[in-house]
Amino acid sequence: MNYETARKLLVGQTIAIEENPDALLMRMQQGKPPVPGQITSILLALKVVFEALKPSPSLDRELAFALYELSVKSQQLFVAGRRAGVDWPPLLKEDLLRIAFAVESIFSGVWQTPPAGSL
Repeated sequence: MNYETARKLLVGQTIAIEENPDALLMRMQQGKPPVPGQITSILLALKVVFEALKPSPSLDRELAFALYELSVKSQQLFVAGRRAGVDWPPLLKEDLLRIAFAVESIFSGVWQTPPAGSL
């Protein structure tokens, strides 16, 4: 996966459009779990974006907003879904934390890993 493909994938996971009815945030808003392989693809794309942007001093606004949405809004939707009785997959909470750490890594320029025992 190259940078452009990774960037497009990440932005596409946050935007509810007809071309991508399976966007992560849209599925979660509907109380649906991610499609199989979706989280893995997002994590891979985040790593590719991290590597590509490590030397860059700035991010474009669309990508920055998508990263924010993936890290913050996904966790908000998870909590709201749980309160509404959604039975999320067992590892989704941990996967969302991995996404948040990867996004933090992109913003900081230093790869972050969750502390041992936090997942």
